[in-house]
This record gives sequence, C-alpha cells and structure tokens, in this order.
Amino acid sequence: MDEWKYQPARDLGLHESERLKSVQRESGLGGLIARSLWWWWVRWILRLTERIEISGHEHLPDSAPFVMVANHSSHLDVMVLATALPPRLRNRVLPLAAGDTFFETPAVAVFAAEMMNALPMWRKHFGHHAIEKLRKRLIEEPCAYLLFPEGTRSRDGRMATFKHGIGMIVAGTSVPVVPCYLSGTFQAMPPGAKWPRRRRIGLKIGSAQLFEDVTNDRTGWKSVAERLEDAIRKLGAPDS
Repeated sequence: MDEWKYQPARDLGLHESERLKSVQRESGLGGLIARSLWWWWVRWILRLTERIEISGHEHLPDSAPFVMVANHSSHLDVMVLATALPPRLRNRVLPLAAGDTFFETPAVAVFAAEMMNALPMWRKHFGHHAIEKLRKRLIEEPCAYLLFPEGTRSRDGRMATFKHGIGMIVAGTSVPVVPCYLSGTFQAMPPGAKWPRRRRIGLKIGSAQLFEDVTNDRTGWKSVAERLEDAIRKLGAPDS
C-alpha cells in the first residue's frame, strides 16, 4: 500500500480575492454543493427554454485529462457543453473564461469561480507562466478544460480564426482534445441578450485529437490551432 502523503492546496495562503482570480484555485465542499445545485438548475432551464440535440457522445473521454474546444458566440455555449458531460466528469471540468469579463467584479468572480468552476484567462496579460500552470494542472491533477479558441464571442455568429493558446496548453502532451460544433446558441442568446430565447440548439461532438508529436513552440501552437479550427468547421458543414 502506498504511503499517504499530505498535499497542501495549491491556493493555500492566497487572499480570497486573489484566490478567485488564480489559475491554481481549488474548490471546497461549499463550491461542490453550489455547483451541483447550479448545474441542476441550468439543465432544468435549458430543457424548459431550449430544444437541444446532441450527437457524438461516444467521442467523450471516460476520464480526465482532456480538453473540449468549440466555436463561441453566446454565454449559453459553456452551459450546453457542460450539460453534455456525465455528472461524474462535470466537477472535474474547468471552463477557461475571459478574466476581464468574469473576474474583475467581485460578485461576478464568485459566481464564475464557485458556480461554474471557471478559471481566468487574462487576454491582455496572459503570459507563458500562467499557460504553463494551466498545462501542468491539466496533466497532474488531472482535470479537464472547456476552451473557446477564438478568444471571444462572435458578434455576427460566424466563427473567427483560432488563437494559439490552445496549442500552448496541449502541444507535445498526450491530452486528448475533443472538437465540438455549436449551432443555434447565437440565435438563442446573442451577445447583449439578458435571457435566452427558445431556439433549436445543436451540439456535434467530434473525434478526439492528440498532439503529442507536435512541437511545443510557435510553429506547433499554430498547427494545433489550425487543425482544431479545421475539424470544427468540418463538423459545422451542412453535410457533416
């Protein structure tokens, strides 16, 4: 039998405001209970207000680590992706959210951290050090990330070019990346909308991709982003 070892929390000693904004943040029992109630409520609301069709469940990994990536045009996107996951995985999943949107205001930061279990990505000052922490946590914890490689929501419903951040996290690792295509979320809740409208929403989950043979440098990061963007565009093609 392996000797039990005490491991202090990664966010030990951080002030609460710093803890919420930290990519090292860990969640306690209170957060677990809050998220369980939140996701129950989200599933109920989505079933009541939206018609969601999900295909490709068989492509979801059985366990962490993994990353789910998708096109992004609505605040509904992360909720639809999360509700596709079985409950045993949902509390291991950490959405990566824009720090300047979800972690600047204390009340919003508490909601994002404790209810959605989100980690911040600071678009203006998000350097290699923070990326390395995310990369290390993904593999060692292990956990799973929900990530939108466009970096922000589309303002017209069309998918933009993927940024290289996803490559910086997974290039040269054996972590599977699951491409997903979301349709209908822009029509249901476009940027600026306060409440979702009833629309048909689709989620297509594609086959996981591995990037362990890709170099962890700018060339490799670009290759990862381009391959995933191409996979998601193909999922969204009319004949797919």
